[in-house]
Amino acid sequence: MKKSILVMAVIAAAIMELIDSSIVNVALSHMSGNLGATLEDTSWVITAYAIANVIIIPITGFLAGKLGRRNYYIGSIIAFTIFSLMCGQATNIWVLVLFRFLQGIGGGALLSISQVIVFEQFPKEKQNVASALFGIGVFIGPTIGPTLGGYITEYYSWPWIFYINVPIGIIVAFVCYLLIEEPARKAGGQKIDWTGILLLAVGVSALQTVLERGETDDWFETAYITWLTVIAVLGISIFIWWELRIAHPVVNLRVLKSRNLSIAAALTFISGLGIYSSVFLTPVFAQRLLNFTPLQTGMLLLPGAFLAIGGLIVSARLLQRGISPIYLIIAGMGMFIFFSWQMSQLNQDASAQAISNFLIWRAVGLALVTVPLTTLAVSSLSPADIPQGAALNNMMRQLGGSFGIAMINTYLSQRKAQHRYDLVSHLNTADPLVYNRLHGYTKFFQSKGFTGTDAHHKALQLLDISVTRQGFLLSFSDAFMLLGFIFLLSLPLLLATSAKRKTNVVISDH
Repeated sequence: MKKSILVMAVIAAAIMELIDSSIVNVALSHMSGNLGATLEDTSWVITAYAIANVIIIPITGFLAGKLGRRNYYIGSIIAFTIFSLMCGQATNIWVLVLFRFLQGIGGGALLSISQVIVFEQFPKEKQNVASALFGIGVFIGPTIGPTLGGYITEYYSWPWIFYINVPIGIIVAFVCYLLIEEPARKAGGQKIDWTGILLLAVGVSALQTVLERGETDDWFETAYITWLTVIAVLGISIFIWWELRIAHPVVNLRVLKSRNLSIAAALTFISGLGIYSSVFLTPVFAQRLLNFTPLQTGMLLLPGAFLAIGGLIVSARLLQRGISPIYLIIAGMGMFIFFSWQMSQLNQDASAQAISNFLIWRAVGLALVTVPLTTLAVSSLSPADIPQGAALNNMMRQLGGSFGIAMINTYLSQRKAQHRYDLVSHLNTADPLVYNRLHGYTKFFQSKGFTGTDAHHKALQLLDISVTRQGFLLSFSDAFMLLGFIFLLSLPLLLATSAKRKTNVVISDH
């Protein structure tokens, strides 16, 4: 019973952390109006949290070793909870951004260490069940975030997006204080790799800022984006060189010598790109083209999220029976490719039921990928290296999400502009279809009392709106096709793995 309670508590902590990565997305306009800030400034609420997460995730194993895993984990839960409360209390946008960054620092440990603790509660032969349970949090957190955020924003107020973490955080911290035991720690004090920590913080935060803000600020047309790109390249390159050079690095990159971990990390990057990009694209498509409310949009994702739980459990059981993770990853990616293709065929008459059905393919497909990738990542690592491998794998998922959203956002803008240009260049009033449409619009406005000249001007405006919406629709079709193509191109990576048979893993931090 104690183990079950502990597993539920740490998974709740992971879900809480992941929900906060997407829950604020639908509340940005409300925050902007309430705090008297521009929407561009308010979007730093998302960026600051993502930067903090990506900095802290890869060094959680190091910090847990130095501070004691139990102390570090409970301290992180308490910090996450306190700064959640402070976020809700903020009355200035930059104070809110600061507290979101600190909230993200506290939340970073809630992924990798939660995963380690869950795995330790299961015997060796049931490790795939542990993967499934943790996968529920990894998958469902970002998926239900917009739904929960939309509901809270519509019926309450945006600070409650943060306040709901407080009671959960208190309960989880109390349970963990009672039930978590400190694992044995290695004797001796190793020198802290402050240089590695600084290089990681500078390089990754610069990269994350470029990915999050590049599209909004016209990429390399803006000086600070150009400089941050240079800093990111130099910082990460020097960080890699430094970590491979010293005896006791803050991030042990040598674990990437494991071919399975390297391939799993690349595919986890792709899966993160798929998870976050599809969660970004679908709500924008539903709200801007189909005029759905935030709550209606969020509800589209729920059926798939619930069925994904079944997909996680099924994949764990199949792995338990000896099915190679490669086959499940291929099946899951195939389902996501099918989802992408179906979404690319939608038009402005698409129903909520049709979209929800396609999202089920997405959800179950990504669920089938999650557990096998976790298993594959650590399948060839020694017990001492598994925490570092798990942390790197989690970081790749977060980076994949950030990169995916930045890429898709840029791609949407470019394709929208191109499609509009193509559509306008083919408009010709001598064309009977164009003439009849324009004539019909003009007659409509004349029937409303407009003069002939004004009615014609209004008809041209309406035609322009129609062209813009059609260009937007075509750009979404291209974006979904791009996601499917990326997944398709990643499949050959599986040929290089050595996961031919069932692999049971034991995650430990000592």
